Amino acid sequence: QVQLVESGGGSVQAGGSLRLSCTASTSTRCMAWFRQAPGKERVAVATIDKDGRTNYADSVKGRFTVSQDNAKTTLYLQMNSLQPEDTAMYYCAAARIIFNSCSSFKYWGQGTQVTVSS
Repeated sequence: QVQLVESGGGSVQAGGSLRLSCTASTSTRCMAWFRQAPGKERVAVATIDKDGRTNYADSVKGRFTVSQDNAKTTLYLQMNSLQPEDTAMYYCAAARIIFNSCSSFKYWGQGTQVTVSS
């Protein structure tokens, strides 16, 4: 079982920046940030796999950066050039490693709200 706690959300104006953090109860190598806007499905924003490779949704490429600390217990999401369409609840997620690959995301945090005003 992995407990995840997000922090760092808030309200900013368009063009501003925020840094989200997610603290895991144990070292976790497969992690991701998802977001869910009102009335929309939860979608992946950025992932980091067991080898440290990252992937981003097209909508955030070049603006968001995902990273982990060396202990693999804290996940970050640096968000720059924020736009109103980035407004959503942001969730941290973690997956187990099965057969040397990241499995599906089974563990979720409670979310942190990001609101971007124009």
